[in-house]
Amino acid sequence: MPDQLLFAAEVSINGLMTGVMYALVALGFVLIYKASGIFNYAQGVMALFAAMTLVGIQEGRVPFAHLINSITGAHVSTVGFEIPAILAILLTVAVMVGFAWLVQKVVFKHLVGQEPIILFMATIGLAYFLEGVSDLMWGSEIRTLDVGLPQGINDAIDQGTFNAFGYGFFIDNLDIAAAIIAAILVAVLIAFSQYTKQGRAMRAVADDHQAALSVGISLNYVWVLVWSLAGIVALVAGIMWGSKSGVQFSLSLIALKALPVLMLGGFTSIPGAIVGGLIIGVGEALFEFAVGPLIGGATENWFAYVLALAFLVFRPQGLFGERIIERV
Repeated sequence: MPDQLLFAAEVSINGLMTGVMYALVALGFVLIYKASGIFNYAQGVMALFAAMTLVGIQEGRVPFAHLINSITGAHVSTVGFEIPAILAILLTVAVMVGFAWLVQKVVFKHLVGQEPIILFMATIGLAYFLEGVSDLMWGSEIRTLDVGLPQGINDAIDQGTFNAFGYGFFIDNLDIAAAIIAAILVAVLIAFSQYTKQGRAMRAVADDHQAALSVGISLNYVWVLVWSLAGIVALVAGIMWGSKSGVQFSLSLIALKALPVLMLGGFTSIPGAIVGGLIIGVGEALFEFAVGPLIGGATENWFAYVLALAFLVFRPQGLFGERIIERV
């Protein structure tokens, strides 16, 4: 088997793994948009906030230590011991659920019935506010996130069957773990939306707010639930990206890469977010492999947006989105 073909196969598999990471972020957008019609610009910052909170809890850091020290003249920084990863994750989940409740009570409860652009602008304000709170709460230093996920190149693949052809596959163990976790997360979310009372309430609210209200479904409860689920998805995405590249403020920019994923998969489809992420991941990897050397490289920075633009022209609702038909 030619080396170039094997290399293309390796590039494709790594692209699939990267696509899974994109899809994890896109899932949070889909959950909130599907249930409330709000495009949550703050989803990327939520992933950053979740990752920073997890690292801070793990390291036993005191929240707002810099602010406390400035006001009181004290020199507190940590509680003196570290928190186990599992307990830290559970505490971070509690923080994200509390954040969802606070957002609903303080912000969106007062914006029910407003135009979509007003809700969108509210999420922009929320994103900048949350980024500032993250900095004030945990500091701006780059931190290493370690929750026990496997790291490094997978030796079984690198030194296995493909070396019979004189070529090894270089696939990161973290990417494999991310793919497995994403598959489990999607299966759980689909099962939750299809087979639970709360999931059916979410789908009812997504179809028609007024009809859902008429049968006794609480919009406030459903929206808190949806923002909580989006916060948990943001935590998973933050763990994966933070473990891969460190917890830093550039982590919030991964939301920009999720936008083409949404345009391809559709804003209202959970499976669409996964399929869109895989298409973007494989597409940009293969395009860089095949065309990048001919035009100077760095095509992964813009390929996804060009592909998304083509979809907006020919199929604006995405592959799995609902076709909108308006009578005029």
